[in-house]
Amino acid sequence: MNRIITTTRRAGPDGTATKSNSVWSSVATGSISRAPGLSLAVAIAVVATIVGRMFPLIGGPVTGIVLGVLIATLIKPGDRLKPGIKTSSKFLLQVSVVILGSQLSLTQVVRVGFDSLPVMVGTLAICLIAAYFIGRWMGVIGDLRTLIGVGTGICGGSAIAAVTPVIGAAEVAVTYAISTVFLFNIAAVLAFPVIGHALGMSQHSFGLFAGTAVNDMSSVVAVSTTYGAESANYAVVVKLARTLLIIPICLGLAAMVERKTRADARRTVDGTAAASTATRVRVHRLVPWFLIGFLLAAAANSAGLIPAGAHHGLSATSLFLITVALSAIGLSTDLPGLRRTGPRPVILGATLWVIVSLASLGLQLATGTL
Repeated sequence: MNRIITTTRRAGPDGTATKSNSVWSSVATGSISRAPGLSLAVAIAVVATIVGRMFPLIGGPVTGIVLGVLIATLIKPGDRLKPGIKTSSKFLLQVSVVILGSQLSLTQVVRVGFDSLPVMVGTLAICLIAAYFIGRWMGVIGDLRTLIGVGTGICGGSAIAAVTPVIGAAEVAVTYAISTVFLFNIAAVLAFPVIGHALGMSQHSFGLFAGTAVNDMSSVVAVSTTYGAESANYAVVVKLARTLLIIPICLGLAAMVERKTRADARRTVDGTAAASTATRVRVHRLVPWFLIGFLLAAAANSAGLIPAGAHHGLSATSLFLITVALSAIGLSTDLPGLRRTGPRPVILGATLWVIVSLASLGLQLATGTL
């Protein structure tokens, strides 16, 4: 590689070739660095898929995350594996969501979004109110209970990442919140299908349950895919609609921070000691790219650009990518880190998880969708 770059530099003294090869070199280096971790996640996913076919009730995605957690607990992945594991857990999952969109129509997406709105908004409101009062009663600091609340009520780590700069949360609070929320993602993957079968829930009802009561997209996909393909399609639409709720939440929190900052400034002698530090919220950055990709794929399917015969292959591809992503997420689990968060944030997270789950079921019962 070095010889190629050196030769190209001599051929292009104006610097153009040098820049071009520098870019390609960076891409090649990045791809090579991701290969070990990606290969490990794929290998686990292959085993998980085989086990999932032997035990359909458990499924490949759940098996993948369990195997990943076991491996991470016994042999913590080194730095060499981390780039590929990160790519597998984030990017491949997002690609799988886009592929899921190719099996739906825009009419279905809009209908599911509106039908799920009462349960979706209701569970979020209940979660945020409970996070404030229960967290305050437990003595969990303000920023931490806010992060755990939005993480549980909206979309896990994505919501925590979006809210962090808005409220100016400390890094330690972010770590605690993500660790706490992630713990109950895993619990949901293991427990929710059992609950669904015990209650005799339909594919649509369980999809709404998973889409509103499970916080992170990866866990929503894993839980609903285990229950059935129809459930997965429904849950993903609900979850993507729920993700958009982070926009008004961030705008509301930004307004609260600004108001508090101004009030603090008025209480100072000269009004300068507490100058505004509120972060301006850029709405377009709060909309994930895979949501746009999902809608474009659904639009393409609605227009007949995706042949019906391709749906089975796309569904199988999406399921395997989900299994790879969940395997990588399992490999990313830091159980010692979860223990270091202390009991109160974990208890708050557990309480909110139970409240949101019961609220989702209760609102479905009240609206006649259960």
